Amino acid sequence: MSLRERIAITGVGETAYSRNSGKSVLALQLEASLKAIDDAGLSPKDIDGIIPYSNSAVVAEDFVTNFGIDDLRFSATTPLGGASCVAGIQAALLAISAGLCNHVLLPIGRNGSSAGRIGTRVQQMPQFKVVGEFEMPIGAIAPAQLYAAMARRHMELYGTTSRQLGEIAVSTRHNAVLNGNAMMTKPITIEDHQNSRMISDPLRLLDCSLESDGGAAIVVSAAERGKDMRQKPILVMGVAEGHPDSPSSITQRPDMTRLGIAKAAPKAFAMAGVSPREIQVAEIYDCFTYVVLCQLEDIGFCKKGEGGSFVESGAIRLGGNLPINTHGGLLSQAHMVGMNHVVELVKQLRGSAGKAQVNGAELGLVSGYGDMGDGSIAIMRRG
Repeated sequence: MSLRERIAITGVGETAYSRNSGKSVLALQLEASLKAIDDAGLSPKDIDGIIPYSNSAVVAEDFVTNFGIDDLRFSATTPLGGASCVAGIQAALLAISAGLCNHVLLPIGRNGSSAGRIGTRVQQMPQFKVVGEFEMPIGAIAPAQLYAAMARRHMELYGTTSRQLGEIAVSTRHNAVLNGNAMMTKPITIEDHQNSRMISDPLRLLDCSLESDGGAAIVVSAAERGKDMRQKPILVMGVAEGHPDSPSSITQRPDMTRLGIAKAAPKAFAMAGVSPREIQVAEIYDCFTYVVLCQLEDIGFCKKGEGGSFVESGAIRLGGNLPINTHGGLLSQAHMVGMNHVVELVKQLRGSAGKAQVNGAELGLVSGYGDMGDGSIAIMRRG
C-alpha cells in the first residue's frame, strides 16, 4: 500500500519570535496551535491526535485540558532533537493511514533564549550519554564544539572554506530581512561573517543558529478531508527518517561527513516519485552553516565534496536554482527546532510567503537534523 499523498498539511501557525517572550512554554505552544487550528478552519475539539515535542515539559494532556478535547485518539513523541518535527509528520502519516485519527496537531514552543540554553541541557539528554562520558571531560561540551569536528573534516577532505560557509549565513540573513517575523533583520556580508568571533574552529559566531523564544505548530490531516478545508492542502508526497552510523558519537563513525539524511533522502524521493533536480524550494535545517552544506550533498542536490562550490555559485539564493531557507532559518529567523521550516514550506507552496516568495513554487522539501546526525525529510506539493 502506497502512503504517497495520504496526508496534507492543512494549517500552520507561529507566535512572534524574540529573546524574551515573557510567556510560559505552554502558553507559546497553545498560542501557535490555536493559530494553526484556525488556519485549517477547524476548532480545537476537532484535533484527535497530538505529537508534542519530546524535549519539552508540555505533554498531550496539556492540550486535552486547555482545548477541551473530548476524545484524543492518538499521541506520541519523536525524540530526534532537531529532526523531531519532520519525523513527526511521518508519525502522523502512519496514524492517519491506520485510521486512528483525522487531524493531528504538531506543536513546538520554547524559551530557548530567556530560559534554559540548549548547551546547558545537552548533558541531561540520554542520547548524549556516550559524549557525556568520554568527550565532555576533555572539553567537548557545547553543540558547536561537537559539530566543529565535522566541518573541519569536510574542509580537510574536500577543500571547503569558511567563506563558503559564510555564503549560507549571508543568504539566509538576506531572506530574514524580508520576513516580518524574524529576530535578525540587519543584512550581513561575507566580510561580516569572516570578522565574527570564532566559537569553535572553524565555526564562527555567524555560523551558529540563534537561541529563541516562541512557538510554531502545524495541523496534519487526512488528504481526503483536506480537500474541503479552509486552505489549499499541501500534500505530503514522501517522508522518511534516517540515523547515522555510530549515532551516539560523531568522532567514532566511519565517515564524519555523512549524516542520517543520506539514508532517508533516497526513500523519501522514491516514495514521492520525484528527483532532487525537480525541487523548486527547500527549507534545510540550519543549526550550523556546515550542517546545511552537508545536507545539500547528502540529499542529492550536489555531489559529496561539492557543497562549497554549490552554495558559492549563488544557487541557494532567491532567484537561484534552489532557493533555501527563505524565511531566514534557525540562523536568522528563530530556532524553533525546525518547525518554522515546515511552516515556511507550506507558505511557499501556498504562494503566501510574502517578499521571499519563490515564483511558481509548487514542489518543495523540508529537512530536519538532530542530535548527532539524525535526519528527517519531507517532500510536499501544492494540492
